[in-house]
Amino acid sequence: MAENYKIAIIGSGPCGMSAGGRAAELGVSHIVIEKADHLSDTIFKFQKGKHVMATPDVLPLRSSMDFSIGIREDILEKWNQQTKDLGVNIRFNSEVTEIKGEQGKFTIQLKSGEEIYAEYIVLGIGLQGNLRKVGVPGSDWDKVQYQLDDPDEYEAENIVVIGAGDAAIENAVALSKNNNVFIVNRRGEFARAKDGNIKLIEKAIDDNQIICFYNSNPKFIEPGKLTLETSDGEAEVKCDRIIARLGAIPPRKFVESCGIEFPNKDPASLPELSPIYESNKKGIFIVGALAGFPLIKQSMNQGYEVIEFIQGNKIKPADEPLLEEKFNSILTEGNNIDSLISYIRKQVPILSGLTGLQLREFLLDSTIHVPNEDDIIFKRNDYTNSFYMIVDGGVKIIIDENNTDNTVSLSSGEFFGEIGLIAGRRRSATIFASQQSILIESPRRTMIKLINSVDSVQKTMNEVALVRQLRTYLSPNLTNEALAPVLETAEIKNYKPGQILFTEGDDEDGVYLIRKGSVTVSRKIGGREIVIAYVPAGHYVGEMALLNNQKRNATIKAAINTEVIWMDGERFRGLLDTSDELRADVEKKLLSRLVEGESMHNRPDAGNIIEFLVAQGVGEATDILLIDENLCVGCNNCEKACAETHDGISRLNREAGPTYNAVHVPTSCRHCEHPHCMSDCPADSIHRSVNGEVFIDDKCIGCGNCERNCPYGVIHMAAEAPKKPGLLSWLLFGSGPGPGENKQWNKDHSNEGARKKAVKCDMCKDLDGGASCVRACPTGAAIRVSPENFFSLSELAGRN
Repeated sequence: MAENYKIAIIGSGPCGMSAGGRAAELGVSHIVIEKADHLSDTIFKFQKGKHVMATPDVLPLRSSMDFSIGIREDILEKWNQQTKDLGVNIRFNSEVTEIKGEQGKFTIQLKSGEEIYAEYIVLGIGLQGNLRKVGVPGSDWDKVQYQLDDPDEYEAENIVVIGAGDAAIENAVALSKNNNVFIVNRRGEFARAKDGNIKLIEKAIDDNQIICFYNSNPKFIEPGKLTLETSDGEAEVKCDRIIARLGAIPPRKFVESCGIEFPNKDPASLPELSPIYESNKKGIFIVGALAGFPLIKQSMNQGYEVIEFIQGNKIKPADEPLLEEKFNSILTEGNNIDSLISYIRKQVPILSGLTGLQLREFLLDSTIHVPNEDDIIFKRNDYTNSFYMIVDGGVKIIIDENNTDNTVSLSSGEFFGEIGLIAGRRRSATIFASQQSILIESPRRTMIKLINSVDSVQKTMNEVALVRQLRTYLSPNLTNEALAPVLETAEIKNYKPGQILFTEGDDEDGVYLIRKGSVTVSRKIGGREIVIAYVPAGHYVGEMALLNNQKRNATIKAAINTEVIWMDGERFRGLLDTSDELRADVEKKLLSRLVEGESMHNRPDAGNIIEFLVAQGVGEATDILLIDENLCVGCNNCEKACAETHDGISRLNREAGPTYNAVHVPTSCRHCEHPHCMSDCPADSIHRSVNGEVFIDDKCIGCGNCERNCPYGVIHMAAEAPKKPGLLSWLLFGSGPGPGENKQWNKDHSNEGARKKAVKCDMCKDLDGGASCVRACPTGAAIRVSPENFFSLSELAGRN
């Protein structure tokens, strides 16, 4: 006899399991149908020992099941026990092949031939059951796999990992400890992974721990061999196994067979759902990754809520109170969060490609502003990098600080702030509200995540940013007609540190506008390659050969990860013909560079210092502490002042760090253009102030991600230092350790097991007078400067 239930839940992942838990708690007739022989197959297949985060941190958990940060094995064990304790009715080893019928009388067909009847259906099947396959001849080889449980099971093998996302990187790095590992990336960079993972894989590649095939695709597979199609032709890789981590797409064929519609033909698109997670097919609800919510906590909340909705209980989603508080200034009577979100999607085209649930998540991380007419949004040279969208009203951009009436207007539906977002440098213009407006401000971290996950957002951003950056960095008065020929052939190109844009002696091919990162300019002097200049984002290179109709007279090399706008030479010449202002500016910069180049030619030792500093990653710094060892007396006043300013914990190690020609780079934060530490902070506790200081607030949970992600070793974990006796007690009675940080005294007087948090230099942002380390230096040996200032010839001459 067929089984009958009020609710059938397909899939026992976090959302399905949570739905089952709530149904059991309420005493609702239910069944959870799971294809595997265990709970939550996706998490079960996580790499052994994987640390699972409970993000978003601000979102409360609403579920009958527990979940917090922890190790994969511990989380699964807890869930197994709780499902038993709650009496969740789970049927394992049961694959659903078809769903027929209507609300109140659905028939679920199992692969075994059995049928299950239900009034309502909750689809929590996720995406991992529909993994992207290699799809080339020979991919049925039994050594091709799409999951990795325990990397330690493999030893002394040649293993190829295909993919460039987080899973592929984590697998490749873990396997490389005991195996020879190759990773295949169809692009020229690892763009979609978390910054922390990108740094891990790039370091492993640089250290020859992993061999990477960029811009490559599998062509065919034979037992023991993979043939790749690379930019240089075919390449063969001998291998013992292939692990393909290519992501997953919605199981569209099955979902559509249930009567559920998708908004478009994009294979990665998701079904559009109602605010209560119901699809267009009445009675079928969708939660979890298939609903656009892949994060565990979000999925569990949805699982809980969908049972309440089916029961007819009018509860607000877990994020509703947070959104109501955030939107309080614009919510009116009769207006609710759902209607407001619909309005935002209609008003702001760049967000139209997001589902309602994705937009909720995005807005949860954003801030709503309601400025009045003439209120300043941000000022030129502010060090902020958030992104703004205009829902209602408008803003004006001052394009000439000497003539504040010279402005450009933006209205509802448009966005601004993308140049600071991309370049990581100071704001290039002052922007103020032209009338009372509604603006959405999104932090850089949120926007980067959105850009990397929604192609339509990235495409729209690049199209608009390209035009604005050309106007900002070339001339604000360039017309659309003048720019059109340049834009037709302009390309965005990416370069890795040390990669050459062009070489001295090359033919001229165009002009390179640096939109992100920085480059060095070098020439052969006395048979040696000498760095003669440093060029940061917002400037261009390559104009010299173009104007003089000569071959390249210098080599341009990326100092850090760099992104440029390449403009065809002939089209750029045509652009110069349309603007006397632009031509005059280009010729002025050309003359300045010729003078600087000649000066550097006579002082090649200065170029050696630039090369040294670039090798230390100074090119991505916005403010760096340098010590002139000709003046330093080793008093350590800088370290002591730092510790006294920061409650007994120094953020500076004076002696550590490299030195060249008496210029010392101590271990102290560089306040990077795009802070590595900020990219993977689950508590969102790392911020940049309007003046550029990168700092850690009190929300730090001590996870250590920032310490691991910092390539310069300037962040460390420390427990709160015990309170020391006062200075007079030390002077008069010898009580306490005295000024500065005394690690042994701190250890002896701290609570055992005290929780550690991340600490780093914040440039003493809350103190008048600037950084305490510089103010405490008795000889003036310690200075804090921005790289472009230090790299200038006059600065170099003054320091040697």
